[in-house]
Amino acid sequence: MTSLEGIIFEFSAIFIGVAILSSIFLYLKQPMILAYILLGAAVGPGGLRVIDDPEHIRQMSRIGVILLLFLVGLDLQPMKLLGLFRQSSILTIGTSFVFGLVSLLFGLAVGLGPADAGIFGAAMMFSSTVVGLKLVPTTTLHQRRAGELMTSVLLLQDILAILVILFIAGDVGGNVFFVFVLLAGKFVFLCVAALVGVRTVVFPLFIRFDEIQEYMFVLSLGWCFLCAQISHQLGLSHEMGAFVGGLTLGSHKVALVIAIHLKPLREFFLILFFFAVGAGLDFMMDPRLLLAGILFGAALVFLKASLFRFAFQRSGESPALSKQLGARLGQASEFSFLVAFSGVSAGVLSKQGELLIQVTTIATFVLSTYWVVKRFPTPISPDAALRKD
Repeated sequence: MTSLEGIIFEFSAIFIGVAILSSIFLYLKQPMILAYILLGAAVGPGGLRVIDDPEHIRQMSRIGVILLLFLVGLDLQPMKLLGLFRQSSILTIGTSFVFGLVSLLFGLAVGLGPADAGIFGAAMMFSSTVVGLKLVPTTTLHQRRAGELMTSVLLLQDILAILVILFIAGDVGGNVFFVFVLLAGKFVFLCVAALVGVRTVVFPLFIRFDEIQEYMFVLSLGWCFLCAQISHQLGLSHEMGAFVGGLTLGSHKVALVIAIHLKPLREFFLILFFFAVGAGLDFMMDPRLLLAGILFGAALVFLKASLFRFAFQRSGESPALSKQLGARLGQASEFSFLVAFSGVSAGVLSKQGELLIQVTTIATFVLSTYWVVKRFPTPISPDAALRKD
């Protein structure tokens, strides 16, 4: 159903349902993100089938992820980010290896073949940019530090995730190190090109028309998607390009105004993202596989939280901040779905392996979100004492 009437019907079903379910969740003092995921599971293909094919909704929802990364970039300084990369590179690679190995062994233990288990392990290595960064407030210096450290880890993980997807698709061959260096080089080129572009074109236009806020909003949005598209053409992700676009604008005084205007637009598409996550759940799968995915998802959240906590403390962060960072990075990633899709497309991942990746990822989203919202400051906490934007 992709006609105009069909799209309006789907949007009506989603946002009416979200409004009702979110109200109930707030009365029960539960995280609203869980309402979005539950609604997707209830009315999607695996539930009542009110929305039969959520694929176009899933595609549209990526706009919210792009805007989220653009806003994160607006709040960082380039030189500080380089320092954070140096601090977190070994931590990121080391923890990703451990998560991948543990997940691979679990895949073999539940009867997956070597290829399925390997792809399952690769899919579980990373943490979610969307869940992690959406739940970080930026109102205090302490939370800003948490957001900066998380951003550096998540961006490095994104580069690793792209490498994994290329490897599964068969575009890497045996030269993994060369491709990694090439991707890093492309990222540096993107940063330099964006910095030149913003200083020679965008900033002069801001100075010339800074009294017209609507124009600043339009120009910023155009710059965000230009950087996202250039990044995609270079073989990187749209989200990474949007982050670089925001990073280059962050030093201008207009950054705060842009952030305020873009937040409602970001939230609109992120609701679609979490709805699509829930709609991807298949309740007709093998109950044993469903249970295995949920149980391992719970174990993985605990493992990630514990190992990240240990790693951040070893890198010099305070115990309190390390504990919080561990909890906030305790889920699998939206890249897990892309890894699964790449495996199925390449013919190296079975349906059973794909379903296990989906269930485990969704389980970590739910459990990690619930943990963070109940224990730490977030913009969406039902508890007024923990609600910080």
